[in-house]
Amino acid sequence: MPKEKGAADEFVKASLWKEKPEAWHEIMKGVRRRILSHSPTGMMVLYQIEPGSVFPLHSHPHAQFGYFLAGGGDFKVGESSWKMKEGDSYYIPPGVLHELRTGSKRSVVIDFFTPERADYHSEVAPPEES
Repeated sequence: MPKEKGAADEFVKASLWKEKPEAWHEIMKGVRRRILSHSPTGMMVLYQIEPGSVFPLHSHPHAQFGYFLAGGGDFKVGESSWKMKEGDSYYIPPGVLHELRTGSKRSVVIDFFTPERADYHSEVAPPEES
């Protein structure tokens, strides 16, 4: 009997996402994000953050890896405070409180979460047809 295709099967194959204006979402004042790609094992997210923005203190059950393509700011991670700038990267273990306050330049950040963030699914654009 063939296996019925379900939502969990949707992204376990090779997929391609292209830049589309409708893929961008303003999640708070001064912060836009686009889900670049995802599968059940991980999710890559691009952020554009205006100068002087605060991504408030929060935590989540996902491991988070990130890279500053541009800009920077003050990043509080657990008990540490990091001065971030273009070219810096980071890792935040699951459950650790963190907050980003951007500096005087627009920041562009790529984050990778593992596993994928189900709470971001409403923002996901479908992949291109194969």
